[in-house]
Amino acid sequence: MNPVDPRYSDPASYRDRRSGGLTMPPMMGNASGSLGRGGPAPYGAPAPVGFTSHSPFQPPAGRFDVGRSGGGMMAHGHARGRRGDSGFSGRVGGRGYGGRNSGRGGAGGRGGGRGGMYGGPPPRGDLDNVSLPRQDFGQLVPFEKNFYLESPSVSVLTEHQIMTYRAKRDIRVEGRDVPRPIQMFHEANFPDYCLDIIAKLGFVEPTPIQSQGWPMALKGRDLIGIAETGSGKTLAYLLPALVHISAQPHLVQGDGPIVLVLAPTRELAMQIQQESLKFGGRGNIRSTCIYGGAPKGPQIRDLKRGVEIVIATPGRLIDMLEAQHTNLRRVTYLVLDEADRMLDMGFEPQIRKIVAQVFYFHGECAKSQI
Repeated sequence: MNPVDPRYSDPASYRDRRSGGLTMPPMMGNASGSLGRGGPAPYGAPAPVGFTSHSPFQPPAGRFDVGRSGGGMMAHGHARGRRGDSGFSGRVGGRGYGGRNSGRGGAGGRGGGRGGMYGGPPPRGDLDNVSLPRQDFGQLVPFEKNFYLESPSVSVLTEHQIMTYRAKRDIRVEGRDVPRPIQMFHEANFPDYCLDIIAKLGFVEPTPIQSQGWPMALKGRDLIGIAETGSGKTLAYLLPALVHISAQPHLVQGDGPIVLVLAPTRELAMQIQQESLKFGGRGNIRSTCIYGGAPKGPQIRDLKRGVEIVIATPGRLIDMLEAQHTNLRRVTYLVLDEADRMLDMGFEPQIRKIVAQVFYFHGECAKSQI
């Protein structure tokens, strides 16, 4: 029985209880008592034991800072911390919008900003204003770039047979002195270990971009290849790159890579790295993947040890070049994978800075910037 409401003892008072249950029962004790901790207990219940009276919480004047160091702020929907903040905002602000003043991992997602724990890339506007060290192109190592020997099985084909094959594989070419396409893997004169891996992967014949692209790349010709996704574009430039590397003098201390592959995203760069490890490992050809959103330490160690192939996104590579962790003096094989996408994403200024560091294109870049 409820000691406060005597109606509960009367079975006939059901309707009265339903209609009157919404009213507040009378308060016992001090009517002005507080419901908070330490105040008189409501409804006549005994006061709790072991509690003392405390003044109610009063928020401080001004803004209310949260965190060990406080001082967080919100800008354009991305939470970021001031310099020295402990920085919960490192996981809040999205990827790659960090500033120079971020705290531990703060300001722009995983590794946002140059001060981030994971060392993410600076904003693209900062990259446009970066001045890379001037390269000394004196005493360059001579290099060879034409390694293609046309197979006798390709040489005996008539022009009509070549045109029929290109039409059958939907191959269209433009340019002068375009080499004939190959139709079988062994006609490309790749090393035996490359042919062994191709056989293990179960490939039957080259794809159209490989059939026409391999002879052109092996001859050292400049090439723009357009093909749909999944058509083997990566191997179309990667296998000739392995042949190119094998014919160059070995790297010495302080040398940068021989092959540079630029990609717009870290996901694509990592896919290219997987193919490079698959084929280059058999030929003792080292490669590394340089991209933002990952710790810089392992990437810097790879560059300092020396690698023949660097696969990189433009922003992180500019960071490495600015800090002089590597150089592009030895680069004689340059690939822009998904170049149209990089231009659409606004990477043209960064690409120009990078390409100007390569001796083979240094004069052309200088002319285009006059």
